[in-house]
Amino acid sequence: MHKLDKQIVPVRELLAEPSLSIPAYQRPYKWTQENLNAMLGDLRLYRDKSAYRLGAVVFHHHNEKGQEQLDIVDGQQRTLTLFLLVKAIMDERANGLLREDLKTQLGDLEPKINEFMVRQCFNSDISHHNLYQNFMAAKRAVARADFTEADIDFLLNKCQLVTFVLSNVTEAFQFFDSQNARGRDLDPHDLLKAFHLREFAENEIHLKAQTVSHWESLESATLAKLFANYLYRIRNWVRGKSAQHFNKTRVGVFKGVNLDQVGVYPYVESLRIAHHFVDDYNSQYHRRVDHQTMRFPFHLDQMVINGRRFFEMTGHYQQLIDNIIDDKHRGNGCAPVHLLSIELDATASTIMRTLNSYRSRTRTGDRYIRTLFDCALIFYIDKFGTQGLSSAVEKLFIWAYSCRLKMQVVQLATMDNYALDNNVLERIKHAIQPNDLLNWPLMTVKASDVKGTKIDDITNLFKELKYYE
Repeated sequence: MHKLDKQIVPVRELLAEPSLSIPAYQRPYKWTQENLNAMLGDLRLYRDKSAYRLGAVVFHHHNEKGQEQLDIVDGQQRTLTLFLLVKAIMDERANGLLREDLKTQLGDLEPKINEFMVRQCFNSDISHHNLYQNFMAAKRAVARADFTEADIDFLLNKCQLVTFVLSNVTEAFQFFDSQNARGRDLDPHDLLKAFHLREFAENEIHLKAQTVSHWESLESATLAKLFANYLYRIRNWVRGKSAQHFNKTRVGVFKGVNLDQVGVYPYVESLRIAHHFVDDYNSQYHRRVDHQTMRFPFHLDQMVINGRRFFEMTGHYQQLIDNIIDDKHRGNGCAPVHLLSIELDATASTIMRTLNSYRSRTRTGDRYIRTLFDCALIFYIDKFGTQGLSSAVEKLFIWAYSCRLKMQVVQLATMDNYALDNNVLERIKHAIQPNDLLNWPLMTVKASDVKGTKIDDITNLFKELKYYE
């Protein structure tokens, strides 16, 4: 059994292993500067911790032409990036280090890293490009004055990897597949939960169980839908960015600032003031008398506050969105529809009843258009509450379902492109009064432009509202 099997090893020990190899069957090195910067960001974020786990590496241990070899089966991208980062430190910082222990450690590592670089062959142009660009980016990063000797020590000795060594290549790939299968089962919201639990302030640790209780009460599918269909799309569309797929690589949309760690920057002050004021208000003895509590003033496009507030934000929007999209509010027959306890006028009530009942509403394309409408309505309510709600329902219905009338087939990309090309969420973001949206002129739909099928109920509504010619 190899000494690295089932071990937790620091970066320095892993990179010192003389038999490491990237086998020819491995995919190209595809990590970009974005991945490198994410790793450096994690190092800065967790550098005060006693240890930080970077992930797992799976090896196939065998002999090649009489030489021991450890082929990296899983973890190639991460391991190569660590090689580049430490090599950059050697080139940029080794001569000026004050700490003798770091000089010694880097001196011991240098011949082993150089030997690895010389013997390792990369046949892909993609690998060559990304390795060079990341190496130059790493040199720029470690040359900065704010990359300290303490950061170098943290990287070499406190950043750790879990290593697994298997002697049979088939078993190694089976282990790799099982690890990845488990990884696929870990949804993006699970990664966010783990991240924000780590971000809890030291003085709020005792609030973890209470804060996360609502999250834990929700089904995983409910959380997945909340983030993928609504929160992610709204936050991206408001910024003019595509929002087709929410996955593990895009969870950064819901990572923001840790108020205990971020600098005293002007943009943070409003968040910091609100954060502490809400806590102070709710903790005063007067609340025992008047039983009033204040919610944090969340907004869908604001900077996320890491830790406790993230879980509070998730609970707040899960309840709000559930109340908005729940079709139990559609009303019966010709009865008015109530939305967030507000009685909609006759036109808005008819729109909501139709959207919740027309026969083709469950088709994939129609679901996408309903998502467009729901996201816009959610964002409007988040901005202006129920002020002008009936008029907003009418305006946003015409905006979203014009796309349904004009398109024979509505795909995910159709929805995404329409949201960006006709960005009503950006208009809501910049609106000061509800009328800034409600007075927005929308074009009528010509009969000759209608390509959608099985949407007679929607077409009739357009005719009644005089948006059809």
